[in-house]
Amino acid sequence: MRNGMVSLVGAGPGDPELITVRGLARLRSANVLVYDRLVHPALVAEAPDEAERIYVGKAAGKTTLDQQTIEALLIERARRGLWVVRLKGGDPFVFGRGGEELAALIGAGVPVEVVPGVTSAIAAPAAAGIPVTHRHFASAVTFVTAHEDPAKITSSVDWDWLARASGTLVILMGLRQVWAICTRLIAAGREADTPAAVIASGTLPEQRVVRSSLGGLAAAVADARLRSPALIVIGDVVRFADLFDQSASQPFSSILASQIACN
Repeated sequence: MRNGMVSLVGAGPGDPELITVRGLARLRSANVLVYDRLVHPALVAEAPDEAERIYVGKAAGKTTLDQQTIEALLIERARRGLWVVRLKGGDPFVFGRGGEELAALIGAGVPVEVVPGVTSAIAAPAAAGIPVTHRHFASAVTFVTAHEDPAKITSSVDWDWLARASGTLVILMGLRQVWAICTRLIAAGREADTPAAVIASGTLPEQRVVRSSLGGLAAAVADARLRSPALIVIGDVVRFADLFDQSASQPFSSILASQIACN
């Protein structure tokens, strides 16, 4: 029986209009759609009516299928000669286990392609008016997950180093650990008055943004009762969210010039 193929496609950060042109084309050609929890229903609806739709979403404490079963499913459907679209939130290779699926498919001899997606690590801050890099404020950005493989004996995240690192820190899947993260970073030397923000449901109409200092962020998040998905941004670039809010009533160029002059 001839092989089909698998397309590992990034769905983007949430808003269905932010999928790539190629990703949408692959989705509309799928025989089988295997999709995650954070994929917008409007994108699921873009698959052909006759396509098989298989939900494999994961959430904290709730898993429909384990990772090995998902990989076996992709291989089995492709070996039937079907075009399988594996639709993953954000980008397949940014904390999305796309690398594991790619390795499994290659190991099984299944043709596979990767269609990159817009990662929420950049898009959610951007939608809140926060540039993760800026030549005057941040020449580097570090992406970190607060949710590692529970089977690992030790963490591969060096929080002490991150506390001392320059530039912007973006932490994904850290809402439940926000107090511990802030406390750890401050204890390791990050200034408590560092600007920080949590962005929930980034790029979607229900997007919510809480801004505070690093020292006050956990309390602010608790007061706001934010829900996942959410990410944390730490660094001077968070100040731009204030400029973004003001831009409706003032020319943004004048606000930006004033902010640069003050720094």
